[in-house]
Amino acid sequence: MDFAANENKELIRQVEEEKYARIPIKTRLIMVGDPIEDIVYEYTKDVLQEGDIVFISEKSVAISQGRAYKMSEIKPSRLAKFLSKFVYKSPHGIGLGIPETMHFAIKECGVIRILFAAFCAAIFTKLFKIKGVFYKIAGPKAASIDGPTSGTIPPFNQYVVLGPKDPDEAAKKISERIGAKVCIVDINDLGGNVLGVSHKDIDKNKIVKILKDNPLGQGHQSTPIGIIRRVSE
Repeated sequence: MDFAANENKELIRQVEEEKYARIPIKTRLIMVGDPIEDIVYEYTKDVLQEGDIVFISEKSVAISQGRAYKMSEIKPSRLAKFLSKFVYKSPHGIGLGIPETMHFAIKECGVIRILFAAFCAAIFTKLFKIKGVFYKIAGPKAASIDGPTSGTIPPFNQYVVLGPKDPDEAAKKISERIGAKVCIVDINDLGGNVLGVSHKDIDKNKIVKILKDNPLGQGHQSTPIGIIRRVSE
């Protein structure tokens, strides 16, 4: 089977003197309620080789779990409307810079933690010009909340999507179904995190380095799943 990299992405990446192929897997649109382990099996069963690691976008896992909410149906609190004004708005994504995403950050992380994160962010940004403090303090649950973007395939370009629930457990279930190691990742143009792994011996830092340039595409590419494969010279 021939593989092609997503647009403007290289198929091969070298990390720590080793080369890895990052093979994007095109799928149908994953919808709320879809059994994610069956979808991953369906699209990787004829591709997987021994030693492969399957990586899956956190957004596709979260959508399958029903953790996607239509913008028009969200009723943000007054606190969410207020706090969202002070969040740095990156050119790469909305983050928590709108009331709808901030509303869920408060629900996921708690009022006290979000208020403390906002306070620290205000101090460090104003005095030291340091950005990203809010997300470091609020934690991964807040950082993994995605707002609507034009680059996301419809209808989810009009949704707020939370991070996946119990990502380690979700990765284990998928791994049991497909017979390969699995990691659930949140990779974007600003960096990345491994949210869940099926096996404790998976090196999360190395996975982030291998996927640092964000080889998946969830817009017209429709490749929410990928395979990491070590390649010989």
